[in-house]
Amino acid sequence: MTNKPTVLFVCVHNAGRSQMAAGFMRELGQGRVEVLSAGSAPKDSINPIAVEAMAEIGIDIANNVPKVLTAEAVQESDAVITMGCGDVCPFYPGKRYEDWVLDDPAGQGIESVRVIRDEIKGRVEKLLAELLIS
Repeated sequence: MTNKPTVLFVCVHNAGRSQMAAGFMRELGQGRVEVLSAGSAPKDSINPIAVEAMAEIGIDIANNVPKVLTAEAVQESDAVITMGCGDVCPFYPGKRYEDWVLDDPAGQGIESVRVIRDEIKGRVEKLLAELLIS
């Protein structure tokens, strides 16, 4: 039995922001955190520009598959981080919820996606530090 915190990253399509955040949490958490990601209306595949932006810094998310958000995923998570999915995300008392306001990388060029990627990295680093202290 582990006492690792579980983090769920949620955005609408689970193809960009939440996938980048999950990639950072897996990399930076080094097995100390369980990582889930999902979308309220998942796409068929990961945003190729998000894949490229993460690959530039050595994190491979190319084989990830967008997943649909389920109540079970929220229930098993200690922290639920939403990124633009609004009221679609189910709410359970006792969970930590944060809404990260980030631009959607969909349809944007690599320069813009790099900025979003770097913003996500900073937020993941802060979240990871808070989770591992508590």
